[in-house]
Amino acid sequence: MADLFFYGTLRHVPLLEVVLDKPERALNIAQANLANHEVYWVRDEIFPMLEEAPNRGAPGILVRGLSKADLARLEFYEGGFRYGHKPVEVALDDGTSVPAEVFFSQPGRWTAGKPWDLRAWVRDWGALSVEAAHEAMAHMGRITPDELREMFPGIRRRAQSRLAARARRHRGETDRRGEVKLLKTRWPYGNFFAVQEADLQHRRYDGTMSEVMNRAAFMASDAAVVLPYDPRRDLVLLIEQFRFPALAGGARNPWMLEPVAGLVDPGETPEQCAHREAMEEAGVALTRLEPVAGAYASSGNSTEYLHVYIGLCDLSDVRRSGGMVEEGEDIRVSTMTYAMLMEHIDACVIRDMPLISCGLWLARHRERLRGVPDTA
Repeated sequence: MADLFFYGTLRHVPLLEVVLDKPERALNIAQANLANHEVYWVRDEIFPMLEEAPNRGAPGILVRGLSKADLARLEFYEGGFRYGHKPVEVALDDGTSVPAEVFFSQPGRWTAGKPWDLRAWVRDWGALSVEAAHEAMAHMGRITPDELREMFPGIRRRAQSRLAARARRHRGETDRRGEVKLLKTRWPYGNFFAVQEADLQHRRYDGTMSEVMNRAAFMASDAAVVLPYDPRRDLVLLIEQFRFPALAGGARNPWMLEPVAGLVDPGETPEQCAHREAMEEAGVALTRLEPVAGAYASSGNSTEYLHVYIGLCDLSDVRRSGGMVEEGEDIRVSTMTYAMLMEHIDACVIRDMPLISCGLWLARHRERLRGVPDTA
């Protein structure tokens, strides 16, 4: 059995419960303090690190009686952030000093930022981190901590998307999640995207519960899609890039004409993502976003939810290539008249459904947009 001192994110008991797969009532928790240390934000990250600091103290919690299985789960989770544990002495509230283990980051791995603020972290990142931990711990035994670390950006994006989905309210929508029984869930694959598999039952239209069935979902995060449109010149901007899913699906030409699009990062709104991606992929500054739709890209197989916009802009001077080289993007940028776009849609030349949706929405609202004074 082991006693561990937690000073950072795992002081947040809901997160600790997920990582250990135990309810709070099953844990022996006491308030404690580690002398001559202080907790800091890791620079440009959403978690903390512990540094020696004479005459300072790091508050935390001491969890006693952890098993080998508990330690294995903690080492998997913390190992993904390059943290390892070592012995220390911590002081309890009554002043007694007791031995414990504490997770320290590898020397030189992270750079300390401002002093850590647990309440600020819980407010801004607590719910996201708890949601992300559910997926992260589901991969234990299948991947290494180093592989988990590489997966965490995608895990966080997917966690943010699930939280956003629970908070969304569509007009006339009722909450029917209680009519589904999830009997068992599995995560057989995870990387940039992930797959979740479940054995479940759901209520049928006649009021009875269905037989137990096996279903799988391609787990993707929210994305922003924006078609840049210049109402003065009646031009749209399109990008073209290689798409592996098209190749994997058997397409003869896996290079696709598309609107600008990108995944919504943790802490970012879909609108912010649309503006960022327009600049990254095409070098275009959008003056205004016109909402087109918010919908699942393919509700039968994917959790991907698209926030679709028309982005008003000036397309008088457009660069011909774009994308983030460090992300492996190789993008060709071009403009097309509205009339040509509609001809391509009518002739079934366009193979990207979000682009088709944008074109059809533009057909309905183009005259209104062209009557708006140009603010570029």
